[in-house]
Amino acid sequence: MNEHPNATGSLGSEVSESVEQQVSTENFSPEAPVTQQESGTSAGSDVQSGPSPVPVSQKTSRRRDADDWLSGIQWLCSTVVLAVFVITFIAQAFQIPSESMENTLLIGDYLLVDKVHYGEGGAWNWLMPYSPIERGDIIVFRYPVHPSQHFVKRVVGIPGDHIHLFRGTVFVNGKALDDARFAIHKGLQFDSYRDNFPAGNYISPEVNSSWWVEMHNVVHQGDVVVPPGQYFVLGDNRDESLDSRYWGFVPRENIIGRPFLIYWSVQRTETSYADGKLERLLYTLVHLPEDARWDRTFHLVR
Repeated sequence: MNEHPNATGSLGSEVSESVEQQVSTENFSPEAPVTQQESGTSAGSDVQSGPSPVPVSQKTSRRRDADDWLSGIQWLCSTVVLAVFVITFIAQAFQIPSESMENTLLIGDYLLVDKVHYGEGGAWNWLMPYSPIERGDIIVFRYPVHPSQHFVKRVVGIPGDHIHLFRGTVFVNGKALDDARFAIHKGLQFDSYRDNFPAGNYISPEVNSSWWVEMHNVVHQGDVVVPPGQYFVLGDNRDESLDSRYWGFVPRENIIGRPFLIYWSVQRTETSYADGKLERLLYTLVHLPEDARWDRTFHLVR
């Protein structure tokens, strides 16, 4: 009787130990759960694939392209600002459209005009190379009658000067002007108004009406007296120039500067163009070698 319980207890003990060992093995085995989780994670990674990362070299290339665009825009803006500054304050290009300054300047001459030379700098006069306007200077100015137009003439009279012409010869303050170096006369007929200014016997149809009225107030003893802040100008081609004889004085504020360089010159031919600007451009390009005045290129203006 005592053995059966002992046998039963021993068997139960062995069975209990076997069960506990099995449970312990299932609960604490380090392989199965971890292996399954890693496998699950790996499978999830394979199935749920996200966007591929951008290579570093590609990012660097894009950044370099953006920097190049930014540098290009900055360079363009700087160039525009510099060009505007130069045109506004330092130099500007002009073209000669008429024969009034022959033979000093010809039709088709392209000029660079120094806008600093006659500047009025006030406190900056000690630093900048400003010069007063003198007789004999060639100036570019806004036409007093129509300020949107630009003229180029030679200064003959400065404020306070007494001027008249007799038979085409210019007299300044009672003395004949020595202008043989640059002045020419192409007119074949004597013109009383033009050649004996201001003592001509008739009024030219080309005279501005406002100037005709004003002129009587500035003529003293047969001379035109240049008022303060004004300048009397003539074209070097004395017989083919609409100048101060016909429209009056040039105000100081209208003067832009002085031409100092002919950077390009091309001979203009009298050719009719049926198709306007395009045909003119094609004609110019085709005939450029023969029409260009190479001897006047980079010629200093005096």
